[in-house]
Amino acid sequence: MITRKYLLPAFAGLALAAAGAVQLTARAQQMSPATPAAPMAEKDIIETATGPGMADVTTLVTAVKAAGLVDTLKGKGPFTVFAPTNEAFAKLPKGTVENLLKPENKDKLVKILTFHVVPGNNDAKAVMAMSSAKTVEGGELKITTKDGKVMVGNDKATATVIKPDIKCSNGTIHWIDTVLMPD
Repeated sequence: MITRKYLLPAFAGLALAAAGAVQLTARAQQMSPATPAAPMAEKDIIETATGPGMADVTTLVTAVKAAGLVDTLKGKGPFTVFAPTNEAFAKLPKGTVENLLKPENKDKLVKILTFHVVPGNNDAKAVMAMSSAKTVEGGELKITTKDGKVMVGNDKATATVIKPDIKCSNGTIHWIDTVLMPD
């Protein structure tokens, strides 16, 4: 026969477990789909860039496909991608994006896109500690921090990181507000 002496602790344990599950569920519901937790880190840069919450970088994804860089950015890496948003591409002179997407301009497009990629998996904290970074293209990005904002660029233009630390299995994506052009 089970006595009250054993039932009370058992019910208390069940109540605590249920309360913990409720808190975990509530916390999960509070998380924004634009900033997913750990499961996003299971996806590579391309899978992440084409996934939920990434509608603001569709022009970049189109350019990466046109440049033939999909397999590279799906590769082992690690890579840090300073990803211009759709608004950043919209700031370019009219017709620039369409012209760059033409097959005859593939080399130029590759040069521009690889100027936005730095070897290594650098989160915002690591980027803020840098004064410059060598890009996959071979150029140098100057990195500055002012008023808590991180800026990357060169003598031609400077971009502000507007959404940092989008974690991927093979690196990190940081959204920027300007398309950078290599020297």
